[in-house]
Amino acid sequence: MYQVIMMYGDNEPWWFFEDWQRDIQTTATFDDLEAAVAYYEYQWNELKNKNTYSNAKHNYLSAFWTEEDERWCEECDDYLQQYWGIALLKNGQPLPVESRKEFYETANYSGKAKCCKRLEQGA
Repeated sequence: MYQVIMMYGDNEPWWFFEDWQRDIQTTATFDDLEAAVAYYEYQWNELKNKNTYSNAKHNYLSAFWTEEDERWCEECDDYLQQYWGIALLKNGQPLPVESRKEFYETANYSGKAKCCKRLEQGA
């Protein structure tokens, strides 16, 4: 079973920090990979058109954001970037396959990423 999940929060979808599921906004379920990929690509294009920046991994994990979409973090005493993430998963896990590289060639990355200090390893 395949899932295409849409997430919104402090982290890009490939981090899978503890409790990452709390950021899930929507889930669509598919029996076959081809239908899941088609839906993922449709949602990817929708998010790409609505956001300034994007970053993508080749296994169907992508993040989108605009600079002004931040939230204040009391614990870090700083603003944190908010991301829309989309992920294609198989049975709740990232796909181990390589996707089509050319699909992501238009992605751009601003280099502006902050992570709450409480999420860093060893903190």
